[in-house]
Amino acid sequence: MVGADTSVLGVERSALHVPRDSAAWSGPGTRTRRRFTWNALLWSLVYPQRGHRIRPTVSGVLLIGLSMGIGTAAYNSSSNILFITLSLLLACLILSGVLSWLNLRGVEWRLQLAPPLRAGHESAVALELRNGKSFLPTYGLWFELAAQATHDGPQQRAESTLTARGIDVRAALAKADEQEVRGRLALRTRLEPGGDARLDWVFKPVARGVVRVELAGVGSLFPFGFLKKEIGTELRAEAVVWPAPVEYRRQAAAAARRPAGGERVARAGSGGDLLALRRYSAGDSHRLIHWKASARMQTLLVRQFAAERAEGFSIWLQTEAAVWTRPEQFELLVSFCATLAEDLFRAGRLTGVALDAEPPIPVRRGHDLDAFLDKLAVVQPTAEVGDGRAEDDRESRGRENVMTFAPDGARGVVALVDGEPAASA
Repeated sequence: MVGADTSVLGVERSALHVPRDSAAWSGPGTRTRRRFTWNALLWSLVYPQRGHRIRPTVSGVLLIGLSMGIGTAAYNSSSNILFITLSLLLACLILSGVLSWLNLRGVEWRLQLAPPLRAGHESAVALELRNGKSFLPTYGLWFELAAQATHDGPQQRAESTLTARGIDVRAALAKADEQEVRGRLALRTRLEPGGDARLDWVFKPVARGVVRVELAGVGSLFPFGFLKKEIGTELRAEAVVWPAPVEYRRQAAAAARRPAGGERVARAGSGGDLLALRRYSAGDSHRLIHWKASARMQTLLVRQFAAERAEGFSIWLQTEAAVWTRPEQFELLVSFCATLAEDLFRAGRLTGVALDAEPPIPVRRGHDLDAFLDKLAVVQPTAEVGDGRAEDDRESRGRENVMTFAPDGARGVVALVDGEPAASA
């Protein structure tokens, strides 16, 4: 059986999902304005600010070479026409640099994420722009973005290329390239003075964990394409990436056992006990109309029955490294656990969750499920064996079904309820 719909739950998000660094604006427009002086203006043109870089393009290099040739010919021939041509070419280069500086002046940007993110699923990153200039618009900007997973594990010892083996270095570089996703956004319309814009970048997180999205640089060829101006930024935002949902097969033990007659709860459902009467609404079955009460109240009333509470499940995930020796099988375990937790929560049958030796946590609302998925996003195999507290808790809750996990062959994972298979992936 395939797991239930894997769309994001419409519940309140955990505090871990809030990208802290993305709320602040960054860019040339955020710097504190100082008193205008011609000396400061000329010095900023000669010695650019830190992180700013101006490089000539191919056409710019040709223009500089042509200027040098015309200048040499002008000095050798003392021709006024050649000197005028040289001055026009040099003025074009200087004007290109000044307009490029004015084009980026007063512009601000910030990153906005829409968590939660899912491994292997498309996620949107919004880049918000704001032009703080009063008169001049902004044209032709592009933005380099990169997304890379962050690792909180132990730092590896640094080795030089002389002591490290070449195959290890190449494997490490290849792995780093696989986990990094890059993209470019272009501002295709003009950004009006005092106006704002929004650009969306869609990417797929490679794996679960914590992903860092950063604005690697901002560039522009405005106005003539002779000079390429780039600005390095330190703007970044982090978000938790939940495990990817997986398909699984449900078995007989998945049908929760409940005593005959069922236990009623005070909410609407399809049980046998009458809960209340309410007004008829479009779509209600005519069999539920209470005719006598409707005649007394002069309006159609329908019967609303109490729901029967199904026996719930408690999920206990154990991540012992001695049991889960294969990395790909461990990733399947985490994704399988997350998928089951969401499906059971949607069905109203998830009573609690536990991770290794941590005390069990009851799940009463979406925030509790989000907190558990946040833990699954960063969980790693542990070498320590649990102290038995979760086992004691399972025995003390005799009527509840505790779902555990075990390897199923070399690649699969099976979910067990009281030692019986309930589902497998």
